[in-house]
Amino acid sequence: MARADRDPLHERAHALGLHGLCTRWNELGDAPWVPQLVEIEESERRRRSLERRLRNAKIGAVRPIADFDWKHPTKIPRGQVEELFDLRFLDASTPQNVILLGPNGIGKTMIAKNLAHHAVTRGHQVRFTEAAAMLGDLASQDGPAALRRRLHRYIKPALLVIDEIGYLTYNDRSADLLFQVVNARYTQASTIVTTNRSFSDWSAIFPNATCVVTLVDRLCHHAEIIAIEGESYRLKESRERSASRKKTRTRTTRRAR
Repeated sequence: MARADRDPLHERAHALGLHGLCTRWNELGDAPWVPQLVEIEESERRRRSLERRLRNAKIGAVRPIADFDWKHPTKIPRGQVEELFDLRFLDASTPQNVILLGPNGIGKTMIAKNLAHHAVTRGHQVRFTEAAAMLGDLASQDGPAALRRRLHRYIKPALLVIDEIGYLTYNDRSADLLFQVVNARYTQASTIVTTNRSFSDWSAIFPNATCVVTLVDRLCHHAEIIAIEGESYRLKESRERSASRKKTRTRTTRRAR
C-alpha cells in the first residue's frame, strides 16, 4: 500500500489541490494511472499559468531576438545585452535595473520586449507599458485611494518595462507619478527603461520637476546602462524598400521596351 508520508507524488498531488485523491491515497496511490494524472494536471497548470502571465504582461507582438541585426548599430555591447537573457539581474539579492539608451528606431524596444517575454516564460510576473500610457493611466485615477490601487499594477510585477521615456514632455504631476513607481520598486524589483535622451537631458522631459535628480539616481543605482548608437532601423528598412521598388520599376520598364 502506498503511504502518503514523505511520498513526493503525494506531495505533488496535494500541491495541485487533488484533495479527493489525497484522502484516499493509501487506497489509490499505487494505481498506475496516478503519476500520469499528476503529470497531466501539472502540465495543464503550467500552460494556463504561462498564458495568464503573457496576457497580463501586455507585451504585444514580439519580433524574435534572433532577427536582431547586430551589425546595423555603429555601437552596441552585444555581450552585455546577451548576458541579460540569463535574467541574473532579476534574481539578484538586490534586483538590478536595465537602461537601454539610444536614438529612435535602433532596437531598444525589440530588446526590451524579448527580455520581458523571456522573463514571462521563466515564471516571472511582468508588465510592459509605454511611459505615456502608464503616466496617463495613473494621472486619470480619481482620488488617492484609486491611485494607490492603480500604482500597485506597476509596482507589484517582478519586472516592469517602461518604454519610450523621452519621446514626449510631461508636467510635474507626471514626474511625481513616475518617481512614485520607481521609488517603490527601488531595490525591491527590476525595472527596464528605454529612452532616447541622456539623463542630463531628462530635465527637458520633465521641465521644472524637482524630483528629476532623485528619480535618475534611483533608476541608475544598481543598474546596467546599455548605450546603443547608430541609425534608425526603420529608416534603413524604408530606404531598402525604396531601392527594391526602384529596381522593380526599372526591370519592368526594360521588359516593356
